Amino acid sequence: MKSLHRPDMYTWSIFDRDRNMDFNSYVWICPEGNILIDPLALSHYDFDRLNSFGGAAWIIITNSDHIRAAKGIAHVTGAKIAAPLGEKETFPIACDRWLMDGDELVPGLQVFALSGSKTLGELTLLIEGKTLITGDLIRAPKAGSLTILPDDKLSHKADAVASVRRIAAIDSIETVLVGDGWSIFRNGSDRLKELAATL
Repeated sequence: MKSLHRPDMYTWSIFDRDRNMDFNSYVWICPEGNILIDPLALSHYDFDRLNSFGGAAWIIITNSDHIRAAKGIAHVTGAKIAAPLGEKETFPIACDRWLMDGDELVPGLQVFALSGSKTLGELTLLIEGKTLITGDLIRAPKAGSLTILPDDKLSHKADAVASVRRIAAIDSIETVLVGDGWSIFRNGSDRLKELAATL
């Protein structure tokens, strides 16, 4: 696991050759129990590090295309799984909680449910008002700037654009940790506003 911009956050990744970008997973070390977001398989080293942090209390899956290794990690760690309420009827694995817009799984973690992406109610997470963690809709295939999924992947472009503009209106975001691509570590709100202006 790699250390991130704050001492309680870490990431691990794999590089996807077909898309020419990293797929990323995150862990937030918090007093209420550690939270994994869209977890990829853990190496022995990373699993040992996770255990040194106190394991995992929750796994949040932002959308059904990001289930990745969640089921296996939950089995080993005992973590509970949370996923989008919008996909409840079709989600392929059992979950302990369904998250909707405005939920706060633990203090300091605000949930946004996005419309118009490739899955219903895709989750974006805001940690302590400053760190945004995205799923699929907002991504960064090129370092330093953000974009969204191609039009042919969107279920409804106008709704997707509205969702991005809603997130871009949050002025406190410093960091944008993307599920796919290269994260933004400074002036996150500015980069989001730049993205919204292009849509």
